[in-house]
Amino acid sequence: MTDESGTAAIDTGLDDAAILDEGRRVLRIEADAVAALGERLDGRFVEAVRTLYEAPGRTIACGIGKSGIVARKIAATLTSTGTPASFLHPVEGLHGDLGIVGDGDVVILVSKSGDSSEMSELIEHLSRRGVAMIAITADAQSAVGRAADVVLEAAVLEEACPHDLAPTTSTTAALALGDAIAVALLRLRGFTRDDFAKLHPGGRLGRKLTLRVRDVMMTEDLPALAPDAAMRQCIVLLAERRGTVAIVDESRRVIGVVTAGDLTRLMEQATDIFDIPVSTIMTSAPRLTAPDTLAAAAIYQMQKAGIMAMPVVGQDGILAGIVHLHDLLRSGVI
Repeated sequence: MTDESGTAAIDTGLDDAAILDEGRRVLRIEADAVAALGERLDGRFVEAVRTLYEAPGRTIACGIGKSGIVARKIAATLTSTGTPASFLHPVEGLHGDLGIVGDGDVVILVSKSGDSSEMSELIEHLSRRGVAMIAITADAQSAVGRAADVVLEAAVLEEACPHDLAPTTSTTAALALGDAIAVALLRLRGFTRDDFAKLHPGGRLGRKLTLRVRDVMMTEDLPALAPDAAMRQCIVLLAERRGTVAIVDESRRVIGVVTAGDLTRLMEQATDIFDIPVSTIMTSAPRLTAPDTLAAAAIYQMQKAGIMAMPVVGQDGILAGIVHLHDLLRSGVI
């Protein structure tokens, strides 16, 4: 059997079902490894988190190869959740970049074996400078493990790689441990959604966390009628003002809503509709929202209720605006 180039093709014997089974096998092995890691967490994890929390300086994550990629992700996650962190490549550290490590910093060393020559040389210099070190490694007795002030063991029974060679399960375990550290620190610092939004002002995530109903709602020439107004007035507003009319009392408090759907149902039931008071067909317990409601929350509320718009009211229930689903969606929140 040859491929299009005439080269003999290798028959792996994997059909579609076998490929699916292989994917499930890998996910099962890695999920089991992370679960086992959680069972093994002890006071050393608490010590590591508190060391990072109480450090006057920054956090430096360090690793090489696949562990270096994990260390970069740990540094990025820490930074985005309120713990300033940087990544240091061991080789670059030995050639000048060690200068980024300052007094009061804590270095997280990520290494499966814990005995790579590059890491060993780096920790020798860090030890001389008295820098606090936390190790994430599979071997607590390795060079990295022995040098660290706190060792978090991330050993796994097997790699998901069928040859037990390519770092797969081990990198997943180290990554999960880094996430656990970041989230524990987040909770310790009282880091809130608003804090997160300040660090992610751009893009969809920033809009989702910062955009409020007040930023999107209509506030001028609002379609509103008194409860004794006739449907002839309401029909005009429904046509001109996008299908939703708020019904308000003398104080402008919202007591109901009439929609284009209400008009359609009325026309199916009656022929002479123009003089009917809006109070007879309005929804008397309408869904309302507030100006400070997150736009994403308003979208969820409207989609769940199957409505296209909501009156926006203040704490006193007085009409402040109307927000439309299309406007919220156009804002790019989702």
